[in-house]
Amino acid sequence: MALRTDMMVNRSRILRSVAGISIPLLALLLSGCAVGPDYMVPHLALPGSWSSSSAEAPSRPVELAHWWERLGDKELNALIAEAVAGNLDVASAKAKIRTARATERESNAALLPSVDGSSSATRQKTTQNKGAVGNQFRGGFDSSWELDLFGANARSSEAAHYGSQASEENLNSVLLTLVGDVASNYVAARGYQARMALARQSAASQRETAGLTRKKFEAGSASAVDVSNAEGQAASTEAKLPDLQTSYSEAVHRLAVLTGRAPAELDARMQKGGPIPRPRLPVPTGLPADLLANRPDVRQAEREYAQATAKIGAATAARYPSVSLSGAIATTATSVGDLGKASTISWSFGPSLSVPIFNAGKLAAAQEAAQATRDQYFVGYKSAVLGALEDVENAIVAYRQERIKNGRLSAATQSYRKASELAQSLYQSGSSSFLDVLDAERSLYSAEDSLLTSTVAIANNYIALNKALGGGWDGTLDASKPEVVDTNTGPHLRKAVN
Repeated sequence: MALRTDMMVNRSRILRSVAGISIPLLALLLSGCAVGPDYMVPHLALPGSWSSSSAEAPSRPVELAHWWERLGDKELNALIAEAVAGNLDVASAKAKIRTARATERESNAALLPSVDGSSSATRQKTTQNKGAVGNQFRGGFDSSWELDLFGANARSSEAAHYGSQASEENLNSVLLTLVGDVASNYVAARGYQARMALARQSAASQRETAGLTRKKFEAGSASAVDVSNAEGQAASTEAKLPDLQTSYSEAVHRLAVLTGRAPAELDARMQKGGPIPRPRLPVPTGLPADLLANRPDVRQAEREYAQATAKIGAATAARYPSVSLSGAIATTATSVGDLGKASTISWSFGPSLSVPIFNAGKLAAAQEAAQATRDQYFVGYKSAVLGALEDVENAIVAYRQERIKNGRLSAATQSYRKASELAQSLYQSGSSSFLDVLDAERSLYSAEDSLLTSTVAIANNYIALNKALGGGWDGTLDASKPEVVDTNTGPHLRKAVN
């Protein structure tokens, strides 16, 4: 009880003694004084509509939620979900979020007082009292608080908050890229499968023609040149298979790595085959202004610009005086039991002022550097917006033109198929030369292969358009779980370093 009474009396004395000093400072603190520019979201002039939009690309609100599901492929949907859960770039982006959030908490802590406890025990011998040996025990608390009169810590906390938001947008940007990459590689793999099947089918048909030509040659109604041309065309078609197989394997291996697996782990699963995904039409594109809210890279650039702006305030505040309040209270006794009753109590409390007088322009240079960095991020934000506009304009044109091309290739393929059938019939009846058959088969294979390539391009342009509009993963992800779970982190004997 004696210790408690003494502490109450001392606290009353402390408050009375510093009231005259701290009230003006606290008034200035509570007024929220800050230096440096206050951040404002930039307003950029954007077009009112897409220059390349048409009735086939309506400007009604975009439909970005799970846009890949409109390709109508359940296997693709499953792979995208697996990639979001297992991709290593996503895991790295999550770790960056945890870093940014911890940095923000660290910056926020600077706004509050800090209190440290201390204790000591000493055994000493003095020449007084005939060299008696005695014990001394001491316990106490030390506290300090930077008043942040000009908002240096507040600006740093503000910058850390913007940095945390930027890291979250970085994760969204990684997810957007991931979803697009999985979809593109899946479409490519299905396209190579279809083209390999076409090459095998065409080569088999050309082998049949070569066999028929050899029989005609043996019967004396065809030349050795016709036989060589027929066999050469079949071999030429078969020669395309190794390159197609290589490209297919690369696409499947990339898919596996994107989902966090070893490259060959999806081979058996993808060998089951499937059609080339086809998008549903039409594709709404929204308005250019929608990109500011939909594109994560644009949002990230804006948050980074805001963070750089806040750092100017922190650099500017360093050029102003800083005031801190510090206090300490301690109790000293000759035994541990006396610390709470028969002890000596001491305390101290008071402000400290630090004023930058001469630093050879160091602080001014730091402020100027912060301003220049802010300008870089502002230019980066404008560049991100212009790049996003360009991406969408290009994707709209590419998607629409590829559909036109696909329609014409489809008509050409039908015509070449009829021509090939007619050439075969006429050749077998002896009414035309083998060169007509050779040319018709070559043209048919080329047209069918081009049609498949165009079908893949339509799906890829659809993917590119949705990526350009800002379509990514819109589900929730837990970024708080660490990748590495440490064990035995408490006090323990340190192991030898390997």
